[in-house]
Amino acid sequence: MFFLFDFFYYPIFHRRLQYEKPYLCAMPNEVVLLHLKSVPHLQGHGALEQSAAYFSGYTKIFVLVDENTEKFCLPLFLKKLPHLTVTGIIRIKSGEENKDIRTTSYIWQQLTRFLAERGDLLINLGGGVITDMGGFAAATFKRGIDFIQVPTTLLGQVDAAIGFKTGIDFENYKNQVGLFAEPKAVMIDPVFLDTLNEEMLRSGFAELLKYAFIGDIPLWEMMHMRHFNEMKEDLPAMISLAVRDKIQIVEEDKYETGLRKLLNFGHTVGHALETFFMGTDTPASHGDAVAAGMICATWISSQRPGLECVASDMIYRMIDRNFPRLVFSDKDIPAIMQLMQQDKKNRAGKFRFTLLHKLGKAVPDVEIPEEEVEKSLLFYLRNQ
Repeated sequence: MFFLFDFFYYPIFHRRLQYEKPYLCAMPNEVVLLHLKSVPHLQGHGALEQSAAYFSGYTKIFVLVDENTEKFCLPLFLKKLPHLTVTGIIRIKSGEENKDIRTTSYIWQQLTRFLAERGDLLINLGGGVITDMGGFAAATFKRGIDFIQVPTTLLGQVDAAIGFKTGIDFENYKNQVGLFAEPKAVMIDPVFLDTLNEEMLRSGFAELLKYAFIGDIPLWEMMHMRHFNEMKEDLPAMISLAVRDKIQIVEEDKYETGLRKLLNFGHTVGHALETFFMGTDTPASHGDAVAAGMICATWISSQRPGLECVASDMIYRMIDRNFPRLVFSDKDIPAIMQLMQQDKKNRAGKFRFTLLHKLGKAVPDVEIPEEEVEKSLLFYLRNQ
């Protein structure tokens, strides 16, 4: 089955990257207007200044923030849009542990208190937790009010805020409840990256690596065997590549029935590890967990008949150069496997993985036996 996906899905992604490569690399400092389905995406330095028209025509405008984005990003956002009139600020606590129905209910309560109507607008100013949960809250409040995504983290700018996915965690399972909902617009401005600490930048860098591993060779050439601290000045250009990568994929497959599954590389194991560590004294960032998941998925790729992932050692080195290994033991693997059983990509109780045919060429939706996943976790523990 995976040979069919290899033949049909990957070449679409690959041809587009080849076709647009000179264009993509030419304009990291320009604002570019891209359309995904009917949703405009403004990307590049100055995107906020050029976005004023998208906030017009609303009687009431609300901004969703956490304590970090309220302190570091909201003043910058309002400075870039001096004529924007904000009716109310909705403040929530940061962190994946707060991405739940309780916090969502609070957002609904605040919208109700502000007398929000269906013709009003919610601006989600923050990282993936804010854009996921804020989009979900807006899309369900009074059967849907408009919302605009303004991602302020690297992770949000290259992944979480693009592609119409909204949702919350439920019963300690990541993104267990949600829906596909189209924002009115997405504003991706690298100006916010200066507000991020090293851990948050590294978390987003994991998603950049994912794009490189599954198909973006120009992106891989920019980051090959470098530490992400050496690449900060290149981040606007890398964001430009990644944004287009995701838009190209989602344009073909909005509801994740085929091509979009490429983006799951490293996430089946990664989400389970992120959830597992959420209940410990040492929570793992999304980036560190996905990095671990990519090592596991690469090892599985290297063991599968018909795949020729001969670059696995180079992939391990690149990941280890940039991400610390998560610390758990053999005894924790059954609990991690149990968390993986709730993965949305599973079918008929079977794990479905995106694997690498080789560096820059991925194969989505491959069924992997449970014992092979367990071996990949053991490999991760014992080969550092």
